[in-house]
Amino acid sequence: MKRDDRGAVAVEMALLLPVLVLLLLGIMEFGRAYNAQVTLTNAAREGVRVMAITNVRADARTAAKNVATTLALTDSSFTFNTTPASSPATCAAGRQVTVTISYSLDTLTGIAGPFSMTGKGVMQCGG
Repeated sequence: MKRDDRGAVAVEMALLLPVLVLLLLGIMEFGRAYNAQVTLTNAAREGVRVMAITNVRADARTAAKNVATTLALTDSSFTFNTTPASSPATCAAGRQVTVTISYSLDTLTGIAGPFSMTGKGVMQCGG
């Protein structure tokens, strides 16, 4: 190695290290967001299944929260709708019930703001 080439490795490392760290952090954030989306979808599916069978919103919320233990879901995260629409949303035979769960995912790095995520489940009432 020549004397003139001694600092080349340090300069290359200083140029490439930030890019590699950002790439690694991006992979981590994407993986975490993908996991949260899959969890929300599964929770909504379980909540709508319970709602379609029992027609009890509290049981549907509890079932969804039990599936999504890694997420801090609140009662205000849930929306229940029926097709055709009825007020309040009740799950009578021949209707479809929809459970929508909204969640705000904070990032690990704090570089980007929180992401709004939604999980949705739809099922025919009465099993």
